[in-house]
Amino acid sequence: MTSRGFTVTHSARKILTPHDINGLQLRNRLAVAPMTRVSASETGHANADMARYYERFAQGGFALVISEGIYTDQRYAQGYPCQPGITDTQQAMAWQAVTERIHAHQGTMIAQLMHAGALSQGNRFSEQSAAPSAVRPKGEQMRFYYGEGHYHVPKAMSDEEIAEAIEGFAQAATRAIGQANFDGIEIHAANGYLLDQFLTDYTNQRADRWGGSTQNRIALTLEVVKAVRAAVGAAVPVGVRISQGKVNDFGHKWANSEADAEVVFGMLGDSALDFVHVTEFEAWQPAFDKGQAAWWRWQVALPRR
Repeated sequence: MTSRGFTVTHSARKILTPHDINGLQLRNRLAVAPMTRVSASETGHANADMARYYERFAQGGFALVISEGIYTDQRYAQGYPCQPGITDTQQAMAWQAVTERIHAHQGTMIAQLMHAGALSQGNRFSEQSAAPSAVRPKGEQMRFYYGEGHYHVPKAMSDEEIAEAIEGFAQAATRAIGQANFDGIEIHAANGYLLDQFLTDYTNQRADRWGGSTQNRIALTLEVVKAVRAAVGAAVPVGVRISQGKVNDFGHKWANSEADAEVVFGMLGDSALDFVHVTEFEAWQPAFDKGQAAWWRWQVALPRR
């Protein structure tokens, strides 16, 4: 098939065909990936500028829009000044104007739920950040998110604080679906934020059930998946975003490379997820330094629910 002087392959045509994610009907396979923005109010409320920004994607033909990272609790989750939250009814209701714009153009919208952990560089609820271990993050805070200088050394989270973070994800998911009218949930377990900090060996130095082996270090993500699924029910699409690289450590690779991938994607595949969203600093490159295994290999290996 040719169009306007170029050849349209079968794969290119397929991207315009409908797709289903656990009952969520998409009119095509074009999706907007989550892109962190800091354009909410100082109190974390979505606003008219955000509604217009997101609407343009649905108006332009994208069937699915995934939101920027939305912080989940009023303790340690917020990462940046003017980041949107969904920690109470008022914040959740503010998102309605955004999701309504998407739905008006026959689009769908998934809420990405995020806990910044040690990478927090602007939290109006706390001056202290929290993480699996008291390890200062690599690099420096991001200036375009109003950060400056080295990251602070976080406090090591207690079991009680870990439980509160899990509950924060679950409650945020409930508000996202029941009050903000999102169509699904993506749990942010990538790019160096809290759940990825638990998965990463050098940021997780715990000696309890949350640390040590790769199986233990992915356990918090699985607990969040379980809690979110219980909160929103079986009919709501739930996914996870995962990566090796981080916003403060682009080149990071899992220490056991393909063996770690077997564990991570195997355990995610056995959980109550509907999709896994993989991302990388240079996604076209092989996933690991040795060999040719790329991310798609692990995507297609996941069992379908």
